[in-house]
Amino acid sequence: MHSFSYSSLPSRVVFGAGALGQLASEIDRLGSGRALVLCTPGQRSLAERVIALLGSRAAGVFDRALMHVPIETAHAAREMAQRLAADSLVAIGGGSTTGLGKAIALESGLPLLAVPTTYAGSEMTPIYGITDAGLKKTGKDPRVLPRTVLYDPELTLGLSVTTSVTSGINAIAHAAEGLYAADANPVSDWMAQEGIASLALALPAIRKEPAALQARSDALYGAWLCGCVLGSVGMGLHHKLCHALGGSFNLPHAETHTIVLPHALAYNAVAAPQAMQRIAQALGGSSAAQAVFDLAKDNGAPVALRDIGMKAADLDRACEIALQNQYPNPRPLERGAIRQLLQDACEGARPRA
Repeated sequence: MHSFSYSSLPSRVVFGAGALGQLASEIDRLGSGRALVLCTPGQRSLAERVIALLGSRAAGVFDRALMHVPIETAHAAREMAQRLAADSLVAIGGGSTTGLGKAIALESGLPLLAVPTTYAGSEMTPIYGITDAGLKKTGKDPRVLPRTVLYDPELTLGLSVTTSVTSGINAIAHAAEGLYAADANPVSDWMAQEGIASLALALPAIRKEPAALQARSDALYGAWLCGCVLGSVGMGLHHKLCHALGGSFNLPHAETHTIVLPHALAYNAVAAPQAMQRIAQALGGSSAAQAVFDLAKDNGAPVALRDIGMKAADLDRACEIALQNQYPNPRPLERGAIRQLLQDACEGARPRA
C-alpha cells in the first residue's frame, strides 16, 4: 500500500425513494427558518412542491438558474436572498441549480441543501464555477459544499432517456479522471470504480425501461459516488476542456462531457494505463475510451460536438483556451494533439485507443 492522504467531506446524505418528504425536518436540523428555493424556469412546479413541504420555513423562490452560472444570475439570486432575509438555500434540480446555490453560498455563507434531480454529482463537491465575460472560472471553497443532500430516485423518473444517459456519463467523467489524478488514493479509487460500474449497469436499464425505479436508484447511487470522487481529488484535461467549451461556447454541460470524455481518455491512455484498465473493467470493455464511446452511442446520446452547436471554425480558439491555466494531467498538454482531440470530438469519430 502506497502512502496517501484522504479528507472526507462533511455532508449529510439522505438516500431513498420518498426522501424529499424529509425536507422540512432536514431544514430544521440546519437551524433554518427562511429557506430560499432555487430552480430553473422549467422546474418551477417542482419548486412549488418544495415550498408546500417547507410551509412557513420558505422565504421564496428564485427560478432563473441557468447553465454555467452566469455571474449576472448569481448576483440577482444573492440580492433576492438578502432582500428576503433568507437564512438557508434549497437547490432542487440538476448541476445548474446546485451551481447557483454554490455561487450564493460562496459570498453569503448561507447553508445549502441540495435535492438532485439528475446524475450530475456536483452536490457532493466543494467545487464551484461561475461564467464571467465568456470564460468559466472554477474554484474550491468549503463554504459551497452542500450541508445536506437528499437523494430521491423518484425525482429522476421524469428525466428523458437521453438526458439520463448524458447526465450519467457526465458523472462517470468525474470518477474516470479521479482514477488518474495526482492525489488519487485507495478510497477515491474504490468509489470511482464502484460508481462507474453502477452507472454502466443502470443507464442501459433506464433506456430499456425508463420508469424502473431500481435502475434510477442505481444511477443515483453511482452519481453520488462519482461526485464524492470529484470532491476529494483533482481533475485533469477532460474537465478543463469541458469548462472551456461550456463557458466560452455555451454548449450544454452534460452532453459536452459525454462527447469529450472518450477522446480525453484516449489522449491519456498511454500515460495512465492502470487507470484505463480500471475504467474499462468497470464498464465491461477492453478499452476505456471506446467503452465510454459505445455506452453513449448505444444508448442514444450524442457523440459529436457539431451536433450540439460547436462550430468547426471555433476549434482553434477552444484549443487556445484549453491550453491556458492548465489542470494537472498525466500526459502533458500538446497543442497539436489537443487540437486533433477537439477535431475528433467535433466530428464524432470513434476514439483511436
